[in-house]
Amino acid sequence: MLNKVFARKQLENEVKAMNRLPPGQSLTNKFPVLHYGPTPQTDLKTWDFRVFGLVEEEKVWNWEEFNKLPRTKITMDLHCVTRWSKFDTTWEGVSVKTLIDEGFIKPKPEAQFVVQHCEYGYTTNTPLELILQDNFLLATHYEGQPIPLEHGYPLRGLIGTFADRSEAKSAYLWKGGKWLRGLEFRSTDKLGFWENAGYHNEADPWKEQRFSRGGWF
Repeated sequence: MLNKVFARKQLENEVKAMNRLPPGQSLTNKFPVLHYGPTPQTDLKTWDFRVFGLVEEEKVWNWEEFNKLPRTKITMDLHCVTRWSKFDTTWEGVSVKTLIDEGFIKPKPEAQFVVQHCEYGYTTNTPLELILQDNFLLATHYEGQPIPLEHGYPLRGLIGTFADRSEAKSAYLWKGGKWLRGLEFRSTDKLGFWENAGYHNEADPWKEQRFSRGGWF
């Protein structure tokens, strides 16, 4: 047990020295499960994914159609607002940037924000520019396997940090919604579940933007 503790601490010091550990965070080798509400049981025969709002054409893809979209594989560090960080995680899925670049999704010029709609009415919101970065993914696989149910199977939004964190702006992990069912493109921002409850709207882990004033905190 002590050997595991010392090994974890040594690795934590190494990523800290590489400027990969945000302030107030601790390294974990586990993958903690955190979410609000029940875990949905998904039937892929009836599952669909919707893109709507300020787009030239609304899209609805079933599971088979969604998995025929261009695929992307990335390795990122994850940072949770509850103060744990997990490093060098590998994910596969669909890049929103690629979908827009290749014309699968055509946002209208006035679209500036995106709301992620998940099971049970859960939402989280981001600026459009954030989900157009290479470190945001509509993820279906984690470490070569379908995402475990408790981590968002069959689809979750995922925001992380590259080893060279200067490559893209990041956010705490909650800014990617588990059990994702749709993206709504908007001209104005609309706070999601945790943002309405007092969590910071920008959620930059390097600025330690955990909570804002008001709400539950």
